[in-house]
Amino acid sequence: MKKTKEIVAIVMLALVSVCPAMAGGILTNTNQSVAFLRNPARDGAIGIDGVYVNPAGVAFLKDGLHLSFNWQAAFQTRTIDTTSPFFAFGAKNSGLIQPDGTMKPKTFEGTARAMFIPSLQAAYNKNKWSFQFNFAVTGGGGKCEFDEGLGSFESAVGKIAYSLQGLGVTNYDCASYMQGKQYYFGFTLGSAYKVTENFSVYGGLRVLYGIASYKAKIYDIRVKTAGNDYQSFSNFLTDKMDDLKLKQAAMEQAGATATPAYAKVVGTLDELDKLEAYRNGVNLLSNQTGTGVAPILGADLKWGDFNFAVKYEFRTKMAMANESTVDKVYAIDAVNTYLDGTKVREDQPSLLAFGVQYSPIESVRINAGYHHFYDKAAKKTYYVNSVRYDDKNKQLKSGTNEYLGGVEVDIAKKWTASAGFQITRYGNTDEFINDISFVVNSWSFGLGGKYQVSDKVAVQAAFFQTNYDKYTSQPNAMGEYNTYTRTNRVLAVGANIDF
Repeated sequence: MKKTKEIVAIVMLALVSVCPAMAGGILTNTNQSVAFLRNPARDGAIGIDGVYVNPAGVAFLKDGLHLSFNWQAAFQTRTIDTTSPFFAFGAKNSGLIQPDGTMKPKTFEGTARAMFIPSLQAAYNKNKWSFQFNFAVTGGGGKCEFDEGLGSFESAVGKIAYSLQGLGVTNYDCASYMQGKQYYFGFTLGSAYKVTENFSVYGGLRVLYGIASYKAKIYDIRVKTAGNDYQSFSNFLTDKMDDLKLKQAAMEQAGATATPAYAKVVGTLDELDKLEAYRNGVNLLSNQTGTGVAPILGADLKWGDFNFAVKYEFRTKMAMANESTVDKVYAIDAVNTYLDGTKVREDQPSLLAFGVQYSPIESVRINAGYHHFYDKAAKKTYYVNSVRYDDKNKQLKSGTNEYLGGVEVDIAKKWTASAGFQITRYGNTDEFINDISFVVNSWSFGLGGKYQVSDKVAVQAAFFQTNYDKYTSQPNAMGEYNTYTRTNRVLAVGANIDF
């Protein structure tokens, strides 16, 4: 019988499955404005949204105060098809068994909704200077729920049932649930300076404040023994332990303590005793908070009909403090990541972005861009044999690469239409990815428009959709593997105001 505190480890690991970035790297949201959603290739464009994408270029806006208010609503799903031989013991899984005896994958789906994702860009330009402020949700941004838990949840219960076959267990049943909320609020202050009429530079600081709340539980665990109906796991433990204690007492009274039978009784009691803490399932809560600061540099060059821009965001070192129900060190490493009173690393990686805009005629702007997230250099805490390490991301093959393109056209005096795409490629490996926390390669498109209400006010709207590939891991020694994919759609509206 294996140590079944594993069930707790699986639950706690699954807590990190909260909504990751909607666009961008593993832990970075780049969709900070409506302008981005209607054309993601904004890195070389000049506009008030440049406070995030091209802050050096904002220096070329007219003198005065410029504001951009943005609201987004995002709708996502995460789907994992899980194959595990332990599902064969599940009460609800008979339909997974194929005629040849093999198991079909079981589907687990999580939904994430973020109905209000705000952002604000502000800039005050005077002569050669531009003073800027940005507020946005730069990571996370909503609530993610798995109403039936994850495959790793159920597989853990299945392993328990498998280990109890010697006590007559033939099947199991259970219910599970996971919910996570995560918000990384970013506050950026910086300034740009026009060195010449065609060249500007930028320097700024971003402060991140991260908050996260995770809930997970496995409940209503039941087991079935041959010839009997399902009974609660709690009653099963009580009955078996009482029966074994009677046998132990009888053997001791008969002086049979040196026999293999006595050793087996004692060993089985010891293994069942390890299940005591989980006889009523698992109900866990974890809250995390943390802060980090990182500098940002940028430059912009106007060259005839072209505009070129570059931006570098340094790595944000984030130490998330745990306040949780995990109050002691467990033998299973993953639990220790959420040990109450500790701090774990969840860095936001550095980002290098290039952009170019070409305007063949005044009413048309063609855009292209490139992003590289240095994910492998970002620290992320994990444990091996209760020893802490902060380099989980080194299991990736590479950092994240993104390729962007788009076009914006002034179709009438007050109307502007735009559309664009983004291709995202992650450095995933089987070692790094799992059903607990995953991103997969994707391509996105966005489209929308802007209407100039007056000389000072413009409104805009956009639709953005991401289409994800499927990633299938190689089977492990038990033949278990997962297939991962996601969906993502975003609606957005906003207003720009110039004073």
